[in-house]
This record gives sequence, C-alpha cells and structure tokens, in this order.
Amino acid sequence: MTTTPTATPADPRPADLLIVDAEIVTMAPDRAVVPGGTIAVVDGRIAAIGPAATLRAAYPGSPELDATGCVVVPGLVNAHQHTTADPLVRSSIPDDVPAQQAIFDWIVPLHGAVTGDDDELSATLTAVESLSYGVTTLLEPGTVAHPLRVAAGLRTAGIRARVGGWGWDADDAPYAMPAADTLAVQADTVAALAGDPLVTGWITLVGHDLVSDALFTGAAELADRLDVGMTWHLSPGPEDAAAYAAAGRARPVRHLADLGVLSPRLLLGHAVWLDDAEVDALVGTGTAVASCPGAYLRLGQGFTRAGRHTALHRAGGRLALGCDSHNAGDTPDLWRAARLFAGLERDRGVPDPLRADEVFALATVDGAAAVGLGALTGSIEVGKAADLVLLDTRTIPWIPRGDLPTQLVWGAAGHTVRDVLVDGRLVVRDRRITTVDVDALREEAAQRRAALLRRVGIDIPPRWPSVPATEFSARRSVPGGAPTPREGKAP
Repeated sequence: MTTTPTATPADPRPADLLIVDAEIVTMAPDRAVVPGGTIAVVDGRIAAIGPAATLRAAYPGSPELDATGCVVVPGLVNAHQHTTADPLVRSSIPDDVPAQQAIFDWIVPLHGAVTGDDDELSATLTAVESLSYGVTTLLEPGTVAHPLRVAAGLRTAGIRARVGGWGWDADDAPYAMPAADTLAVQADTVAALAGDPLVTGWITLVGHDLVSDALFTGAAELADRLDVGMTWHLSPGPEDAAAYAAAGRARPVRHLADLGVLSPRLLLGHAVWLDDAEVDALVGTGTAVASCPGAYLRLGQGFTRAGRHTALHRAGGRLALGCDSHNAGDTPDLWRAARLFAGLERDRGVPDPLRADEVFALATVDGAAAVGLGALTGSIEVGKAADLVLLDTRTIPWIPRGDLPTQLVWGAAGHTVRDVLVDGRLVVRDRRITTVDVDALREEAAQRRAALLRRVGIDIPPRWPSVPATEFSARRSVPGGAPTPREGKAP
C-alpha cells in the first residue's frame, strides 16, 4: 500500500477532493489501519494516502471533506442482490409460508406483471437504499425482462453494478427460450452496457434445474469470449439435489464440474446444501460463492443445518456476502448480512468459525474479488477506485471505542454511515442521498406497488387491524378514567 504521493506533480494541481483527518481501514493485504490519514481523490481514483500537510502541499487548493472523528472503510460489496419487482412489495410476503410457495405463488406472478418503468424504479430504489448503508457495489444476479432499464435505474442512483437478464431454457417456464436464443440475449445485454464506467453486463442464468447442459456450457464459453463474469443460483435448499438425482444427474456442483463450467469466472449464488465432494470441486476450480444468510432464515431453507460456507472458506475457497431479494432478505443491508453470517456460524458450532475481521473482508475485499472487481475496489489503496464510506464515530454506537473489526461487524456501524463516495463522487452526504429525489421516489414507489398488486390480483391482508382514530378513541379508556361501555372488562 502506498501511503504518500508517489511523486509531487511538477505542476501541482488540485485534487478533486481531499478526505482529511480520518482513521482509514485500508483492507489492503497487510490490513493496515491509518489513523489521522488523508486521502486524495483524483479522477475517481485514490491518488495518495498520507498526512494532511503532505497531501495539501502536493494538491494545493483542493476541496476538502472534513473526516475528523470518522472511520473510513472501503465501500461494501453485495455479491447477490436482486433489484426488480420485489422491492415494490417489500416485507409483504407472509413469513409463515414455505420457500417454494413464496416464490411460485408470489414472486413469479409479480415478475410476470412488472413493466419496464417498474423495474427501473425498483432498481433505483434498491440502489439508493444500498448506498445509504454504504454498499457501493452490487451484483444483480438476474433480472427477468428489462435488464437495460434496470441498468438505467442503478446508474441514476450512482452505484457500481454488474447486471444481466436471467436466462433459462426449461420447458414451459415463463420467459424460457431455446439455449441459442438465450445466449444471444445475454450477449446483447453485455454489448449494450459495454464501456459504461459503473454499470456493465454479466452472463446470468437462473440455474437450479431449469438450465440444460447445452446452455450451461454455452454460457461458460460466451463469458470466456466476452471476458465477463457469470453467475447463477444453485442449492439454496435441498430441492436442487433432489431434482438432479431424479433426472439421473450427479449432485448439482459435481454435475457442473463434469461439464467443465466451474471456474474463477463463475459466482454461484447460495450453494448451501453441498457435500464434501462439491466443496472440493468449488475450491479446486476457484469458483466463488455468495452467501445470503438473511434470505435463508427468512425462507427457512436450512442454512444452520446444512451450510458449508465456513468449511469452504477454511479450505481456501472464495466466499462473498449478499442479501438476495426483498422477498427473502427484505433489505440490502450488508452489515446485517455480515453479522448474521458471523453469528449463525458460531452458534451452530462449526469448527474454527470466521472472526469479525475475516467476515468484514467478505463484505469488502473478498466480495470485490468474487464479482471480478478485486483490482478496482474492495480496499483503500492507491490506484483503486474511490469507493469509500465514512462512519461517524461521534455517534452513540461508537461509545466507547472497542476493537475495530469487532465493532464493525457486531456493533451498529451501518447506522452510522455519514458520507459515501462511488468512483470519487459523493452519492451520500451528511446522510442524504445526493443523486435522487427521495421524496419523489417514495411517492412513485407507493403508486407502483398498488398498481402492480392490482394487476397480479394479490391482496395482502393486514396481520393487525387498522382502526380509525375516531373509532379508536370511542372504544378506549380515557387516561386515568374508567373503561367505556363498548370496551368492557379486559380479558
């Protein structure tokens, strides 16, 4: 890590921004923390890290962001975050229905009814919420019908993202197409987003048992040819292994290994229900996994019974964190995902559970590597993108200061995000989104939610009754008085 300017410019010019007097958590290979440090940002990149006086001399007249009392961490990386349809019905799917019912009775019909306008707004909403938590990069592991509108929504918010349209070729599945047509659509999406500085395309298949061998192998060949990453879903619960067995295939990961499609270019969403041979296959091929603990708990998929993610990591496998979708994780809060992952793995008694410092790496530098962006983001180093999060340690959750990685993972650090930069641009300033009119977003989201539910014909009955204030006051006691006749005795 370079901590001072590599050279003083012969003709000194201002930096775009100096972030002055921070405690910098670099997440560089040596995991150095730099107290009282200053970061120079030039053209969206970290140009230098060092003392304020040195950087002011090297970049005279630069605008400054006072970071006194702040911890600066790399922007978090959400390696598995759906952005379409689900955010418009967040926290609405009952939490007492099985995972398959939640998916096929709710999510599939909703995705079948969304418009391009819905998807763009939904993506903007997800990105804005993510940024407010300090998530500066997300991987959209498959939107259904409008990937370019999704990319536009993410771009509006100013987040770094990788996007693809879901592809599958199973018979009689919604939006299914023959393998060749599916691959053509994937290639078109990547081409349409080529050259965008923030939001570019990936090859995204739905996975599970909905993809033919020809499509799996074709996708891997296409990703190699286009030099992009790819992601699909596999084994979040026991259903995939059962479906593969019924079709006469080996277990899912071993089947993909036999096809030759596992590689460092591939990020598998979930991969919870694995056997030893499947773990070995992932480690041996450098295939990464995105773990979404909040979603597994919400859908009751058995993470605490079957998860092998710590074993994968300890064996040298590549692991990242994600929040999945608003129908499962309810919020793209990666701080919560990190804490859940750490706690669940400790509680179920896995040997050698990951420490807080290791879990924070999953949310930053390891996550960036898993989504193919390790050379660009995930740590605070000279030459990397200025994807930075300022945490205000003068807030109550930081009183008193403890061990830094422990406080980041187990404390309430996500509630103390003050400022966020993506590619050097301030997208959150003093806890306010700078890129989007949040009030207008709130109003449009409410309207689109109601219209979407009407189109699908879903009525969400409230668990708690809504009682108008006039009726409520007539039914309840006056403070200090006797119950009204309508209320009667308490049971």
